[in-house]
Amino acid sequence: QVQLVESGGGLAQPGGTLRLSCTTSTTIRGFSLTDMGWYRQAPGKQREFLAAYTGGGSTNYADSVRGRFTISRDNAKNTVYLQMNSLKPEDTAVYFCNLRANWGQMWGQGTQVTVSS
Repeated sequence: QVQLVESGGGLAQPGGTLRLSCTTSTTIRGFSLTDMGWYRQAPGKQREFLAAYTGGGSTNYADSVRGRFTISRDNAKNTVYLQMNSLKPEDTAVYFCNLRANWGQMWGQGTQVTVSS
């Protein structure tokens, strides 16, 4: 069974950077056609959309992260990235990647990001 695996989370200082990665546990045919997204969930809050990179090549961002976070993908590696700059304490959350295809969607297990001095 294919899984999404996130990595790259950890502790960062305010103003710092982290780069998250999300890759499939096995190669997915047609990965380039999938829509990939990043979400996060802070304690006591609902899961929040952050960024998406469609199979058609377009990107979109939530207002809360636009200009600070950048989503990218490497289809040859079945991987999507989230470059996070100018991190703020309010960015602290568990970050999840999401894959959507014509056959359904899947979520990763999440990776913790903590922004604190």
